[in-house]
Amino acid sequence: MPGFAAAVPVALALCAGLVTGPSPAPAAVASPVADCRAGPAGCYDLYTYGYTLGLHPFTEPEAVRRQLTDHFWLFPVSGGCAGRIRAGARCELLGGNPVEVEYIGDDFFQINTLPGHQLGRGMHIRFAFSRTLGFHTMTVRAWQDRPTDCTGEAFCNGVNRAFAWATWRVLAKTLYVTAYAA
Repeated sequence: MPGFAAAVPVALALCAGLVTGPSPAPAAVASPVADCRAGPAGCYDLYTYGYTLGLHPFTEPEAVRRQLTDHFWLFPVSGGCAGRIRAGARCELLGGNPVEVEYIGDDFFQINTLPGHQLGRGMHIRFAFSRTLGFHTMTVRAWQDRPTDCTGEAFCNGVNRAFAWATWRVLAKTLYVTAYAA
């Protein structure tokens, strides 16, 4: 069964959201009513995850964000992105997935997937950092302008969410250690 063996990786990639088919026709998808670059209100919500980064009573949330954006190789899927990222920069994450750094604020940064990204264009992912009583938290929220063939389908979206949760958990564990140097 040589054909079956070759089809299995493609089928798994499709289910995992790593390969998407053509986007639906514009008439089939409603236009977003909000500017999704600014935030998830009025957009297609994908997930929100919170992770503890441990006790760092003398480190500000801005320092943790700066630790990551100044040393982007800490990002688990940094791929071909530079060591220091800036707003407006475009690069390819691991697997040849193009993104743009949309915003870098005091305690957050946000990326946007570009055409050619395996999960489709227009996915915004914001990484926000906060501190309460010395304990740091990273909140990762993802949303899209409109669902893609993958994110609009329950199984594929579920696999994508699970992969994202695990990937950002690796990032949180990395920042748990590196925040001491921030």
